[in-house]
Amino acid sequence: MKILYISQLEQGCTARARMLALQRMGHEIVPLDTNSYATKNRVLGKLAFLLAAGPDVRRLNRDILRLAAQHRPDLLWADKVLQLQPATVLRCRALGIQTVCYMIDNAFGPRRDSGLRLYKKSIPCFDLHCTQRDVSVTDLKRHGARDVIKVQTAYDRVAHFPPPQGWSDADRDREVSFIGSPYDDRAEFLSRLSEAGFPVVISGAERAWKKALAPANFAKLFREGELMEDAYRTGIWRSKINLSFLTKSNQDEVAHKSFEIAGCCGFLMVERCEGHLSRFVEDKEAVFFSTVEECIRKIALYLPDEAARERIARAGRQRAERSGYHNDHQLRLILDRLQSLRDAQPTTNN
Repeated sequence: MKILYISQLEQGCTARARMLALQRMGHEIVPLDTNSYATKNRVLGKLAFLLAAGPDVRRLNRDILRLAAQHRPDLLWADKVLQLQPATVLRCRALGIQTVCYMIDNAFGPRRDSGLRLYKKSIPCFDLHCTQRDVSVTDLKRHGARDVIKVQTAYDRVAHFPPPQGWSDADRDREVSFIGSPYDDRAEFLSRLSEAGFPVVISGAERAWKKALAPANFAKLFREGELMEDAYRTGIWRSKINLSFLTKSNQDEVAHKSFEIAGCCGFLMVERCEGHLSRFVEDKEAVFFSTVEECIRKIALYLPDEAARERIARAGRQRAERSGYHNDHQLRLILDRLQSLRDAQPTTNN
C-alpha cells in the first residue's frame, strides 16, 4: 500500500520505528513530520497545544489534504496526532483513503492529559482506532469509534536486539538500572532501592528527574541523561538488572519498556500484573515484583547470580520473538483488520 504516515518522526521516536517497520514490510511511505508544525514561541506553542488550534494546526491540515490529493494514498496513518481536524479525516475518507488512528495514550484516563480537544472530536471519523488497553477500547466505542483493535506496544527488531556474543557482567557497568520517565511513584520507589544499599542508576529526561528526585538522590542516582536509539539499546545491555514499571496513571496493562528489554535480551525485572503474567512465565522468562519490599528481595537474589540472569534473559528474548511482541507482528494485525474492513465494504455495480 501507499501510506501517508503522520506523526512526530524524530530519531528515537517509537512512531518513527513503526513507520520504518511498515516500510520494511514493503509499503510505500509518504511521511509528514508534525514537529515541523510547532511554533518556536514557547508561550504561543503551549497555548496552541492546549487548544489544538491556531495557524500551525490549520497549515498542518491543509498540507495533509494537499499530500492526500497529490499522492492518492491507500491509507492515512495518524500516529498520536492531536492536531487533526475532523473535516480533514472525513475529506480523506471521501477520497477513498482508509484512515487509522494509532494512540497509545489514554485520552479518558485519570491522568487527564491536555491537548486532546480535536482528537476526541475526530474519534467517529476514523475507519479504525488502535489502542493498547481494554478500557480504551470501551471508551473509544462509547465516543463513537467505527472500529477499534487492541494491539500492544512492541519492541523493534532493527533497534532492539541481543548484545554481541560473549557479552557478560564484565561489560555491564549499570547494576540496578531504570531508563525512562518518572511517572507515578517511580522516584520514591527507586530512592528506596538505593536506601536499601543497591547501586541504582537512573537515566532519562534530566529536567523531569531533577524535579522528581530529592537533590541528594538526583546527584547520586542520575547519570547519562536521556538515552536514545543505540545508546538506549546499549544501556539495556550494560545493565545487570533492567527495571520496568506500569504507568498506572495511564491505566496501562503492560509496560512498553518490558518488550524492548526482552527484545534486547536484557534481564527484565518488572512490576507484577495480569498483562505481564500472561506474556512472560514468572522466574523463567522475567522476574516480577508487587511491592518495593519484594523488589528488594528479588534484587538481592539475582544481582549476584549472573548465570540465572543470563538464562532468564535468553528465555525472555525467545518468548518475545516467538509470541510476536515486535512491531512487525503487531502492525500486521492492524493491516489485516484494515483489509477485513475493506473486504466488508459493499460493492457497487455500475
